[in-house]
Amino acid sequence: MPKVAIVAALEREVGALIKKWSRISREHEGREFIFFEHDDVVAVCGGIGVDAARRTAEAVIALYHPTMVQSVGFAGALDASLHVGDVFTPSVITDARDGSRMQSEGMQLTSGEGSLVTFMAVAGAEQKLKLARAYAARAVDMEAAAVAAAARAHAIPFVAIKVISDEMDFEIPGADRFIDSNGQFRTKSFVLFAALRPWLWMRVATLASNSNKAAKSLAAHLERSSRPPVSGGRPRSDQPRSDQARSDQERADQARADQARADQARADPRRSTTSSGPGSIQPVAAANRSPGEGRE
Repeated sequence: MPKVAIVAALEREVGALIKKWSRISREHEGREFIFFEHDDVVAVCGGIGVDAARRTAEAVIALYHPTMVQSVGFAGALDASLHVGDVFTPSVITDARDGSRMQSEGMQLTSGEGSLVTFMAVAGAEQKLKLARAYAARAVDMEAAAVAAAARAHAIPFVAIKVISDEMDFEIPGADRFIDSNGQFRTKSFVLFAALRPWLWMRVATLASNSNKAAKSLAAHLERSSRPPVSGGRPRSDQPRSDQARSDQERADQARADQARADQARADPRRSTTSSGPGSIQPVAAANRSPGEGRE
C-alpha cells in the first residue's frame, strides 16, 4: 500500500507529476474517485473547496491507509515576496471558517514557512489584502484545512505543499460562479464567458501561463523531494539556498587548496604525498549537490 497520499483539487495542478502514473478508478461511499499510483505514492484530485477536499481525503485514507497525507496544489500569494512558481510549505494552516489553526506535522521536507489560510472562495486582490491582515498568512488556498482536518481525525501526519499560481495583485472576476457543487471547474462555460469579454483576454492568457509554470515547478519539487535524503536526513534540493551556496563555496575553496598543494608537491618532490598532515595531497571530491530552490 502507498505510504504517501497526495490530495489535490484539479488534475492540472499535478498533471506534470502524474502523467506516467497508473490510473485507477475506485469507489468510496457511492462516489467514484480516480487515483494515480506510483511506487509508494498515490495521488487523487477531488475538486475545489473544503467539502470536496474533505470527501477526497477521507476516501484516500479509507482505501489506501497512508502514513502521510499531503495537500498539494495551487495557492494565491498574500505576501508580495512570493511569485508565480514559488513553492510554499507552511508550518501552520488556518481555517477561515472558524479561525482554527493546525500545525503541519511530518515536516521532513522542510521546516515550514509561515501560515497558509484556507478560504471558501476564489480570493481577488482586495480579498487577499484582507486575508493577509486578518490571519498574518503568506498564501491562501481553498482545500488545505479540510485535508488537514481529515488527517488529524485519523491521527495521520499531514503537510501542505503549495505552489503560487497567482500573485497578490492578480484576479479573475467572477471565477467562483464556474465551480460546480462537486468542486469541478466548468472550463467550457468559463471560456465562453471570457470570450465575450475582450478586456479579460489578457488576464485569461496570463492565468493559463501562470498555471502551467506553477504546475511544472510543483512537479519538479515533488519529484526531487521523493529522492533518498543525503546525510543529515534532508533531501538535497531542499537545503536552504544560503547553506547550499556556502557548502558549494567551501567545496570550491577546498578544491583550489588541494590543487595548490598538488602543484607545490610536484615542484618539490621532497613533500610527502601520503601523510595525513597539512602538506598531504587528498583526492578532490566532485560537487554533487544541485542548487536548492528558494522558499521550500
